[in-house]
Amino acid sequence: MNGQIDQSHHRGYEQPSLRWTVAPIVGLLLLAAAGCNNFDAQARNAEGVRLFEQARYHDALRQFQEANYADAKNVDAYYNLAATYHRLGTVEQNETYVRQAENYYRMALARDEDHSDAHRGLAVLLTDTGRSQEAFALLDAWAARNPGSADAKIELARLCQEFGDHENAKTRLTEALALDPASARAWTALGHLREQLGEHGAALHDYQQSLAHNRFQPGVAARVASLRASGAYTGGVIGQPVPQTDGTRLVEQPPAPRR
Repeated sequence: MNGQIDQSHHRGYEQPSLRWTVAPIVGLLLLAAAGCNNFDAQARNAEGVRLFEQARYHDALRQFQEANYADAKNVDAYYNLAATYHRLGTVEQNETYVRQAENYYRMALARDEDHSDAHRGLAVLLTDTGRSQEAFALLDAWAARNPGSADAKIELARLCQEFGDHENAKTRLTEALALDPASARAWTALGHLREQLGEHGAALHDYQQSLAHNRFQPGVAARVASLRASGAYTGGVIGQPVPQTDGTRLVEQPPAPRR
């Protein structure tokens, strides 16, 4: 028996082999190590977000890379790398960074096919690089896979609006709100669409609904104040038309990295 002594007959049961005795201990050590890695990845991500918010993009990139090394399964680390490379590519007009951003967006989606920010960021990138058909295909496929997802419909609406298809954009946002009436993002997007169409009273109503569900939106609060100051009321529009927000895109720049 390869030098092992079978003593099971002394006790009436089979004595566990060494590998089964040690396995739980090894498992606990592996779980502890995984927990440490997860904590390190979260800490690195948080520090990267702080640096990103200070426009220290290269420093943020290093933190997100460390987060990715610490926990290769952390989807947000891939997304944060994508968003940072995307911002760097835009700021520095660097095509290599843009390609890196696309790769990381796709890696994030390969690990979580419903990652809303990665869909949004990749759609922006595809649109900005002249591949609008790919952007539509990406969001159409996401919406088809998830007919109950309000986020998918919101992003598809933004892309429709970007290309002047206001009716389809409004339809998608209406569908999103039917799925999730408390979606502040859907209310904000609908408000922006209506403001762009000159429906200022309706836009004010939609922005107010958005703030009712999420009051921590300084940009939306500013639009409400501007519309009120111009004489826009939910019952109609009084006074001069409200100027359009300067350069606001319907497919927005990618959101800040996720903590």
